[in-house]
Amino acid sequence: MHYRSTSYTIFSIFNYLLIAVLSLLCILPMIHIFAVSLSSKAAATANIVNFWPVELTFAAYKETLGNENFLRALMIGVQRTLMGTAFSMSVVLMAAYSLSKSDLRFRGRNIYAWFFVFMMLFNGGLIPTYLVVSSTGIYDTIWALIIPSAVNVWNMILLLNFFRNLPSELEEASLIDGAGHFRTFFLIYLPVSMPAVATMTLFTLVFHWNSWFDGIIYLTKMDKYPLASFLHTIVVKENFSEVGVDVTRLAEISNRTVKSSQIFIGALPILLVYPFLQKYFVKGIVLGSVKE
Repeated sequence: MHYRSTSYTIFSIFNYLLIAVLSLLCILPMIHIFAVSLSSKAAATANIVNFWPVELTFAAYKETLGNENFLRALMIGVQRTLMGTAFSMSVVLMAAYSLSKSDLRFRGRNIYAWFFVFMMLFNGGLIPTYLVVSSTGIYDTIWALIIPSAVNVWNMILLLNFFRNLPSELEEASLIDGAGHFRTFFLIYLPVSMPAVATMTLFTLVFHWNSWFDGIIYLTKMDKYPLASFLHTIVVKENFSEVGVDVTRLAEISNRTVKSSQIFIGALPILLVYPFLQKYFVKGIVLGSVKE
């Protein structure tokens, strides 16, 4: 039986109210964008749309889904997100598993661990990174968006601490039965680490899907941009010819409704994926960030 004092009840109510306000601050802008995307050109131009469509129309979505440039950027964004997440998680998981061993089993472990920590705190900067990408031959390819950001040291440290908190008897039993490190990792460690792995996968998915700056730097043509870079370009530039909007349809739509529809479609995949991984989110962070 738990005893709840008056002060505890007041504190809980305050917390719930604060969380509700913060949730509204996150949700309302997306609702507004969705309402603008479904509104007419006149309503959007007059800036009279709040959180409900005015003069409902799907013209902006028809234009967006019929825009070859947008669909191409969407597919490149999906490709970059899937490839980048798979590559990054593979590297980070194996590095975390190796560094979770003791000094007796992995000589020089502390040297490697501190190297990664130093790399997290200090990096070469934008120009040296650009020169490395250019000299390695991956410039103007999708690999320029994947390889430089493959090792997320923060995610690796969380997974490292998670692995170190697992019972050592699991690995010892596996090794006694004749399994090697790879088999132990894939058959023992990964299944029991799904909360932490799912959490880090969500972080990596969101990073790759929302990352726009590297696409603008490392890709020379707009037809190679992932969706985030494409959306950033059309939000900043007011040139319909660059984004493939049919100028003959400008009487029905406005640049604001088209932008809103593209932004909403761009945010939709993450909004759909997050609920399936949310149950792992809090548990994975707590277990991976607490060291016994």
